[in-house]
Amino acid sequence: MLLIDARGRKYLLRLQSAQTFHFHGGAVRHDEIIGAGEGVEVTSASGARLICLRPRLADFILKMPRGAQVVYPKDVGAILVFADIFPGASILEAGTGSGALTITLARATGSEGRLVSYELRPEFHDRAMKNVEMYFGKLPPWVELRLGDVREAVRAAETFDRMVLDLPEPWGLLEEAEAILRPGGILCAYLPTTVQVQTLVLELGRRRFGQVDTFETLLRTWHVTERSVRPDHRMVGHTGFITVARLVTGG
Repeated sequence: MLLIDARGRKYLLRLQSAQTFHFHGGAVRHDEIIGAGEGVEVTSASGARLICLRPRLADFILKMPRGAQVVYPKDVGAILVFADIFPGASILEAGTGSGALTITLARATGSEGRLVSYELRPEFHDRAMKNVEMYFGKLPPWVELRLGDVREAVRAAETFDRMVLDLPEPWGLLEEAEAILRPGGILCAYLPTTVQVQTLVLELGRRRFGQVDTFETLLRTWHVTERSVRPDHRMVGHTGFITVARLVTGG
């Protein structure tokens, strides 16, 4: 549940019977919220008001517990569209991190699809597992969170429609990507720096990948009132570069 106070501050809460939520405005019993429905307003013992809503995916990503840095909602949306993630798709992801992109990919593929996500670091794997279970209620049956090296999928001769990489050196996996992806499949990499992007794109050009595009997304919200309409003073600028490429047979 997402709780929003009078100043717009948001709190992500997993409701449990007989528990109490404490914040700067006092305390609210979970039982006052459970079963009350979305949009209900509750009041703490000290009079502070909270609106209760089911969190949007963007709210969950920004507020969920994290170990690794998450992929921001503005980039997640672009990855879904430009990597052409569709219901029923089979996707290989590495690394899982805190699970933000994993949750989004799992929701987009749906129960007819398949998502396999690899993470090398045990603490990130455990954190992602908890976040995925928190969002869905349990680990979806079409999602596999694996602790280990993504190259294991090559050794198992698995194939996928899409490969999504949130790793510092994705160019080191391009040979594996050629073996894993079906013809016409899409590789998508998320990187923070221009040096990494340049290395990846040049290496893609030496292999059987075409239709290579790199871009970033910038998000600027607006302040709208009766008297004025203007951009907000702060915006979400650069967070990462997205590179997509398609596997082609002729190189």
